[in-house]
Amino acid sequence: MKRSILKIVGVVNLSFLATLGQAENVYPVPSRTVLTQPLSVSDALNLALERNAAILRGKADLEAAHGVILQTRAIVIPKIRAGGTIKKTDPDAIESFSTEFGAGPTSSDREWATSVRLVQSIYEGGRMSSALRKAKLTKEQSILNFQTVVADTLRDVRIAYDDVLLAEQSIEVQEASVKLLTRELEDTSRRFAAGTVPRFNILRAEVELANARPRLIRARNAFRIAKNDFANLLGYDLPKGMGEDIPLHLAGKFYEEPFEVDLANALQRAFENRTELASLRAAEKLRGENIVNAKSGYKPSVQAFVGYGSRSSSFNNALDHDVTGWFVGAEMNWDIFDGMLTRGRVVEAIALQDRAQADLEDASRRVGLEVRTAYSSFIEARELLESQKKVQEQAKEALRLARARVDAGTGTQLDVLSAQTALTEARTTQIQALRDYSVAKTRLDRAIGNPIEKK
Repeated sequence: MKRSILKIVGVVNLSFLATLGQAENVYPVPSRTVLTQPLSVSDALNLALERNAAILRGKADLEAAHGVILQTRAIVIPKIRAGGTIKKTDPDAIESFSTEFGAGPTSSDREWATSVRLVQSIYEGGRMSSALRKAKLTKEQSILNFQTVVADTLRDVRIAYDDVLLAEQSIEVQEASVKLLTRELEDTSRRFAAGTVPRFNILRAEVELANARPRLIRARNAFRIAKNDFANLLGYDLPKGMGEDIPLHLAGKFYEEPFEVDLANALQRAFENRTELASLRAAEKLRGENIVNAKSGYKPSVQAFVGYGSRSSSFNNALDHDVTGWFVGAEMNWDIFDGMLTRGRVVEAIALQDRAQADLEDASRRVGLEVRTAYSSFIEARELLESQKKVQEQAKEALRLARARVDAGTGTQLDVLSAQTALTEARTTQIQALRDYSVAKTRLDRAIGNPIEKK
């Protein structure tokens, strides 16, 4: 059984992930890769497939589902039953009788019996064919549920990867800002020493530099936290002696990946592709099979059996004196009236099927809402990214012109500081826009039911 489950898990890992395009090869990623070399998106997704807690729980649920399938099919498979009894009776409790020829035979006070029989259900009121259908539906549903877990996990890993990239690049932006302001303070100090600017300019430059340093400190802390969250999502166990700053580095970069889809097509694909909806459809069918099983209580059950047995003689106290032979027969059981037990089961099964239908309808609406929301967010992210394409270059040019004006004596220090602030904001907005675009596309892909690609 364990081997069968591992085979199912392996097939699910390799076949449907390949179908979804999640990976060219799904292989374990050595743990040392996380800390010893830059981690690509491909490595991150593969590592999550091997170690993420949600996926490991999903694999355990697959194993449990296989056990349910075996139990469900058991009703159609012959059973071999072995049994035996041994009994000692008080001699005073054994009746005897007399005849005209003297005392009649009496039963032995010691009895034993053994038998082995093969039992096969012939008719169970529809439960046998229903069991085969239920086993198939249970298998389909368990795989669909596992696919849902994997898809959600890969989406979360992809977003967490982008969050780490954003935090890392935010540090670069803030460091560049501090570097620019430091250079401005040094330039202003030289001008003050030459007597060309007042003390006020130095104070203003020092204040601007002091205000920039907390942003750099917060960016570094955000980077540390993002790396810890990402490592936890991957299922990576950090060494106990490791400090607060994980030496984790990513190989990926932000870039704008073209993606075109209209809302109507996205909704149609979502209703076709989402494994959650397919799982609920299977659940509704399973509820229908439960109605069949419940109604089987109104009908008889018939089993055929054949066996071989041995028992002690009824009229000989010697235990080794036995009677041995084969037997064959059939048995029927039919509860003509069971105190409304079957009626109650039917009512319950019908109500649960109605609930399953309501769950499916509600889930369909929620999937539609999720697609519409993700689509709207993607449109917003794409428009924001488009609006920021030339802002950073313009901000750099504005800073250059502000410095040139100061050098020429026609500009002020405020112009330079304002231009530096604008450049920092432009850089921050651009990487945020890139991250938001990547995340919005990932969420839209998941909402539609597309694979989470290794961008």
